[in-house]
Amino acid sequence: MTGEPVRSARSAPERLLAVLAAFDHAHPALSLTDISRRAGLSLTTAHRLVHALTTWGALERDDDGVYHVGLRLWEVAALAPRGLALRQVALPYLEDLYEATHENVQLAVRDGAQVVYIEWLSGRSAVGVHIRVGARWPLHATGVGLALLAHGDPGFQEEYCTGPLTSFTPYTITDPAHLRRTLAEVRRTGAAVSNRQITDDALSVASAVRGAGGAVVAAVSVVVPQESAQVPVLIPAVRLAARGISRALGWRPDRADA
Repeated sequence: MTGEPVRSARSAPERLLAVLAAFDHAHPALSLTDISRRAGLSLTTAHRLVHALTTWGALERDDDGVYHVGLRLWEVAALAPRGLALRQVALPYLEDLYEATHENVQLAVRDGAQVVYIEWLSGRSAVGVHIRVGARWPLHATGVGLALLAHGDPGFQEEYCTGPLTSFTPYTITDPAHLRRTLAEVRRTGAAVSNRQITDDALSVASAVRGAGGAVVAAVSVVVPQESAQVPVLIPAVRLAARGISRALGWRPDRADA
């Protein structure tokens, strides 16, 4: 057998996507050699694909010959209904929540077993918030993740609960039975509380956002210092923001919800 069977087996679209996937929050700027190595492509193939992507505007090359993600991708991303379109609808309610709390405010959606943050308003508190737009975290370890998981398909919930639950602090939920009880409480109260699961100084309160058909499409949360958190005060504020976004998306509660 000759050549590189794993690399050559990939189709042209897969190789093109591998170039884009070489960029992430830890690697926002890459040389052509870096792209070739991270994408698992020969330098010749990487050069050809990078040139095509740069010509189209998906990548941009600076004066030092280093490549960055281009604005053309931002324009395309703006069309995503779960991305910037959702953010535009939600932003006034996120700003209201920020004005009411002056704390870190987030909006997130679920992508498989992870939560993806699509908006973040930075608060005054110096808590260890490891959040930025586009960041991903496991569902069980964040307030928004718990809110989204609690309203997910029961089969998916059970599969998630029995899978590996990554620990980030001594307080991260890693016991399946504990996670099931937590999700039941989220459904009962309409709010998720994540206490010191990612960092040992932060607490988040989250609530689910519903679309026009009633399905949960996102979650909104506020992150505050754990030692001074006033959870009974935060829960109504977060639920109000989630309800406002839901209504703006076309959701109308039935009589039972009201």
